[in-house]
Amino acid sequence: MTEVLFYHLEQQPIERVLPGLLERTLERGWRAVVQCGSQERLDALDASLWTYRDDSFLPHGTAGDGPGTTQPIYLTAGEDNPNGARVRFLVEGATVADAQGYERVVHLFDGHDAVAVEQARAEWKRARSAGFEVTYWQQADNGRWEKRA
Repeated sequence: MTEVLFYHLEQQPIERVLPGLLERTLERGWRAVVQCGSQERLDALDASLWTYRDDSFLPHGTAGDGPGTTQPIYLTAGEDNPNGARVRFLVEGATVADAQGYERVVHLFDGHDAVAVEQARAEWKRARSAGFEVTYWQQADNGRWEKRA
């Protein structure tokens, strides 16, 4: 059954949070798709994943980088999944019509953006109504994630 996770970002921006989640995804041997709400956000994350740490980068690509089938992490502004990912990350208000084919669908939303919070609430209700296992994670003051629901 698909697990739907909601990460409420309050202490750090997406550019700081997403790399760690993607690293853990790859450590588990899973491929990931990161679906962005806009091409601008996709471009910013694309650049960020190459440079987020001095000693590391996350192997990833976009449609402009060649066949998506070869990418462990694929960035998109659409609902495509060319790399057969089992985990889908949704950022900046992105939504996916069919979450059934994934192990996990992860919503990351800015807790300081009232529109993003309302959209996350609506997606939470939709996921629960669809019968998915749903969890909610919130950042503590120290930046660690705490499961709240």
